[in-house]
Formats: sequence, C-alpha cells, structure tokens
Amino acid sequence: MTEDFYCDEVLSGRTPVKIVRETGNVLAYHHTRPFWPVHIVVIPKRHISSLVTLEESDDSLLLELLRVVREVAKEVLDEHGACRVLTNLGKYQDSKHLHWHVSSGSAATEKSTEVTR
Repeated sequence: MTEDFYCDEVLSGRTPVKIVRETGNVLAYHHTRPFWPVHIVVIPKRHISSLVTLEESDDSLLLELLRVVREVAKEVLDEHGACRVLTNLGKYQDSKHLHWHVSSGSAATEKSTEVTR
C-alpha cells in the first residue's frame, strides 16, 4: 500500500465509500474498516500530508474542513450522545493525507491503539 490511501483509493474512486457529507473541497464518509461502531473520516479533496504541513494559503480550506468536521460531529453527538474527534501525526498517521476521525462507541479491538484509514 502507498502512503496516501485517500488520494490513491478514495478520491480516485477505486475504493467505493458511503458519503456522509461532501463540499467542493471536503469529503466525509464512513470508514472502510471502522475502528469504532460509528467511524467517519473527513478529508480534504486536495492532497495535504498532515495538519502541521498546512500553509497560510490553506486557511480557507482548513476552515471548510473544520466546518464539515463540526457538522458531522454534531450529528454523531446528537444521535449517539457522545463523540470523539481526532487526527494523527507522525508515526501515528498511517496514511500521509490530512484526515480527521469522527467516532462514537467503544473501540472494535483493544489489542491495538493504532488508528488507520
């Protein structure tokens, strides 16, 4: 597997996903291999490797991305009563494409703390 599942598989259409919300620059969809009972991934449609590589010129994209994260998180919170929002960096980030996890429920397995696509 390459280091960018989102560009290579999701955004290319190679891996079909169930879309939760989509804007011109952001895609939110149900995780293809959920770690939690509710597990939604929110990604920019343009490749950005991580949160710390964003530049000032990306500010409007970041605002749009966080707006979608907020909307999805509110829906999950309203429906399930609890929600977590996280992003991973460095060696915790399997796919080198900025992404946020919006989730609820207990982890599918306690064997691993690593979160993937």
